Amino acid sequence: MARGRLRIYLGAAPGVGKTYAMLSEAHRRVERGTDCVVAFVEHHERQRTEVMLHGLEQVRRRELEYRGAVFTEMDVDAVLRRAPAVALVDELAHTNVPGSRNAKRWQDVEELLAAGIDVISTVNIQHLESLGDVVESITGVRQRETVPDEVVRRADQIELVDMSPQALRRRMAHGNIYTSDKVDAALSNYFRPGNLTALRELALLWVADRVDEYLKQYRSEHRVSAIWGSRERIVVGLTGGPEGRTLIRRAARLAEKGAGGEVLAVYISRSDGLTSASPKELAVQRTLVEDLGGTFHHVVGEDIPAALLDFARGVNATQIVLGVSRRRSWQYVLGPGVGATVARESGPDLDVHLVTHDEAGRGRGLPAPGGAQLGRGRTIGGWGVGVAGPLLLALVLTHIGTGPAFTTDVLVFLALTVAAALLGGLRPALASATAGCLLLNWYFTPPVHTWTIADPENVVAIAVFFAVAVSVASVVGLAARRTRQAARLRAESEILSYLAGNVLRGETGLDALLERVRETFGMESAALLERAGEHDPWTCAGSVRPRPCRSPEDADVDVPAGGHMTLTLTGRVLPAEDRRVLAAFAAQAAVVLDRRRLRQQADQAHALAEGNRIRTALLAAVSHDLRTPLAGIKASVTSLRADDVEWSEEDRAELLAAIEDGTVRLDHLIGNLLDMSRLQTGTVTPLIVEADLDEVVPMALLGIPDPESAVTLDIPETLPMIAVDKGLLERSFANVVENAVKYSPDGEPVLVSADAIAERVEVRVVDRGPGIPDEAKERVFEPFQRHGDAPRGTGVGLGLAVARGFAEAMGGSLVAEDTPGGGLTMVLTMPVAAGAAAARSSRAAT
Repeated sequence: MARGRLRIYLGAAPGVGKTYAMLSEAHRRVERGTDCVVAFVEHHERQRTEVMLHGLEQVRRRELEYRGAVFTEMDVDAVLRRAPAVALVDELAHTNVPGSRNAKRWQDVEELLAAGIDVISTVNIQHLESLGDVVESITGVRQRETVPDEVVRRADQIELVDMSPQALRRRMAHGNIYTSDKVDAALSNYFRPGNLTALRELALLWVADRVDEYLKQYRSEHRVSAIWGSRERIVVGLTGGPEGRTLIRRAARLAEKGAGGEVLAVYISRSDGLTSASPKELAVQRTLVEDLGGTFHHVVGEDIPAALLDFARGVNATQIVLGVSRRRSWQYVLGPGVGATVARESGPDLDVHLVTHDEAGRGRGLPAPGGAQLGRGRTIGGWGVGVAGPLLLALVLTHIGTGPAFTTDVLVFLALTVAAALLGGLRPALASATAGCLLLNWYFTPPVHTWTIADPENVVAIAVFFAVAVSVASVVGLAARRTRQAARLRAESEILSYLAGNVLRGETGLDALLERVRETFGMESAALLERAGEHDPWTCAGSVRPRPCRSPEDADVDVPAGGHMTLTLTGRVLPAEDRRVLAAFAAQAAVVLDRRRLRQQADQAHALAEGNRIRTALLAAVSHDLRTPLAGIKASVTSLRADDVEWSEEDRAELLAAIEDGTVRLDHLIGNLLDMSRLQTGTVTPLIVEADLDEVVPMALLGIPDPESAVTLDIPETLPMIAVDKGLLERSFANVVENAVKYSPDGEPVLVSADAIAERVEVRVVDRGPGIPDEAKERVFEPFQRHGDAPRGTGVGLGLAVARGFAEAMGGSLVAEDTPGGGLTMVLTMPVAAGAAAARSSRAAT
């Protein structure tokens, strides 16, 4: 039975209309006569969605009881018995109620697809498993219901359902998404314009990557070699010379002129070794192109222009950027050069840019050992000299009226044999020596035109000629082989050195390493497989390019990577000499995988340790700092409720003041604990607006006892507007000022001053207290840290930690400095609003 097809409506955010679009598609199919049923659709009391369900057959849901409540889920068995052509299944990432057939709804969908039923489903971008951390950092909400990316990527069709943030917020305000009692909270939290814009961008980028994968797969399956200019992809050809940096920057500027431009830098080396490229310069150029947002590729190819064009067409590039040749003018007699060849053979669909640079025409310098092998041109020339040369030479010498002496003839033939050896190596030289011996015997040793040699000296001369010719040919051939071996060993050592350095420094991820393996050996795909035991199935730990093999038996090349892991490649069978380098790649891939898992375990352990430290400190705070004000409140309340004591008005006022003071302390302490909890969990999402500093500072001082005498303000009215969250800034500033007042001596008010510096506003809170040493200036910003005994402190050491956390969440900073003459100065820096910054720049320009 053929597997069913999956179509997914991917939403950029809740409420964009995924379910409505799915139901509309169902109505269209029913009108065309398709057997379509609703397996599970939730309308969430949205009237327009509920109306769309009318006229569609709905499969009865299954009821499940869980913790005293009854829930309904999709009845997979009922849908399978009904066996429709198309089933509608809403909310692909939904977690089923315990007791259901499967834990997740996407697993239910897999069963329907396996039964040959086409499925139309919906999912939001925030429910994709790989984007969980990103979505949480944007919205402050951790999505508990997720679906693996691979499930969505395997869908036969993915349609993005999108809507502008403004239109979605209008739908929300009109009550088309949530009920009226939830609208205000949703608009001020999850459905903020910034959140919706970021989610929309995530959805667009994810779908764009999926489209790019489909395009590559289609071009590969249909063997499309022509360039499809769907977006600008610029390939930069690098030689490893210093001009590469100029080419990369030029390509980056070309990419910036078009939306979605991409830069791919490629270095091509021969299969037997690297050329004269500097590994250090290549490393610098790799870093440069990655810093500019591009990618670096290493490709193996004998014919440099052909390999470059194959790579460009393989990645669907639209432009190639090359540097003007560094060869001197006389060197062009050897050929047109790479740039001219690429430009001639690129075709009409691939533009070639030749960029001038400072190194043009200065020469390439001495060739590296890797480039010393005998190429195709030299081999053909050697055979021409070795075979045709003796015949032509014999023809010339026999037509000379008074020919030279026999010894001269031998020397001329020997020179020709040496030339054949130097050009083509051993075999052409042997052919030349053999032909020379036969021709000398036939035409130049009496009696001529016979194979008989009358003079013994001529026999010795011909024998010596053949021996010298064979010796010279052997030496030249041996030198060529040694040169090729040296070049290959040099190439292997440089590749392994680069690989080991990157891996040991932790600069290479598993996917990047597999891509490097694939490019180095010119393979179609690469994958690292692993299994738990000898008889367990193989699982893919990482792969690059489409359709990687799922077991070593399916691979063209497989190399053990230690333990129960193996590196597999598809594309062609590699020669035995390549396996040494490939084994090193496999070992490094296993190391990278182990390092990644160890890092994950270390991060988890660090998070657990930090959580334990926070919990321990919190327990200490609860056991002491929370109980102290509670004890004071309880004592005052008990005293006021005592029937055997008659309190005067002054005593009652004093007891009530003690209750109020303890309540304020409790409120402040609990507020700091909650704020620190929000910072630790990453749920602080600032609402950035333009604000005046002199509006926020007075509100922050309301909690300071007697602020007029305790604090001196020096805030100019000419300060520009700042881009902050007013509530977070007020809380941060209040904690800083309260800390300064706490440690400032009696009669010494805290000075609060502000000034605009470049595009920042700097607020300085200056006290004349005891100050702190340099080594403790960063430690005071850690949670539950208090410098020294802090005899006047009444908190748990959270105020400054919360203040810095809020400042950094708004794009600002908080640091501690020494006050000249003694004391401590807290410097709170906030960014200037965009409009105010532009106005300052224009005033500075005039």
